Amino acid sequence: MALKQISSNKCFGGLQKVFEHDSVELNCKMKFAIYLPPKAESGKCPALYWLSGLTCTEQNFISKSGYHQAASEHGLIVIAPDTSPRGCNIKGEDESWDFGTGAGFYVNATEDPWKTNYRMYSYVTEELPQLINASFPVDPQRMSIFGHSMGGHGALICALKNPGKYKSVSAFAPICNPVLCPWGKKAFSGYLGTDQNKWKTYDATHLVESYPDSQLDILIDQGKDDQFLLDGQLLPDNFISACAEKKIPVVFRLQEGYDHSYYFIATFIADHIRHHAKYLNA
Repeated sequence: MALKQISSNKCFGGLQKVFEHDSVELNCKMKFAIYLPPKAESGKCPALYWLSGLTCTEQNFISKSGYHQAASEHGLIVIAPDTSPRGCNIKGEDESWDFGTGAGFYVNATEDPWKTNYRMYSYVTEELPQLINASFPVDPQRMSIFGHSMGGHGALICALKNPGKYKSVSAFAPICNPVLCPWGKKAFSGYLGTDQNKWKTYDATHLVESYPDSQLDILIDQGKDDQFLLDGQLLPDNFISACAEKKIPVVFRLQEGYDHSYYFIATFIADHIRHHAKYLNA
């Protein structure tokens, strides 16, 4: 799989790079960002995957979150893919900000015309890790995942659908129960059709109910002044209740005065990197 380097910038002793490749799963060219810490020059490092939210590309996280110093110090390779296929010429793909381009929702679409390209779940759990493992000094046995909003939903479902694959998971303001919120209903009906049993297979709150064990330490930060929390898009209480029933440990921190933005993420990103380093460097 040929990788084309788009950019490379030195940052905290390591290198922040962006690459482009032809994706088999998504049938289009895709970009991803990857940070190689100084430790990657001398040996294999753990991989931490970041999934971004609605409207984002691979650029938002690497330019706004301020994660590099913590990743450099803990010796983590951090990978940030795009949030959807791009330029697929599907009718309607650019009509709204919360469906289609920039809004892949980390599912494998089953409905026309989306099912040929919109396979972000397989892309982030299979194709991209295989590409990263083959192309960079990554220890394939040490992998974790985190994300924001739609990407927080993505991180939670990837971890819950693949017990043992990820050493740890965390999220900022995740969409916790998409089958019950307006964003989720719109995306899932478009990508997955009307069968709500299909929807539940990509809903963290429902996936917790069938998770086979409690060996998953989840960290969630949520801004108390997040408009999307107040609007009923995120529904963290439903997820926390489901985890409590299954005795799955969740650290849920409601952060006074913080909103849904990257200012919020930048404030607590070092905590999340530390959370993952504890498991990845164990």
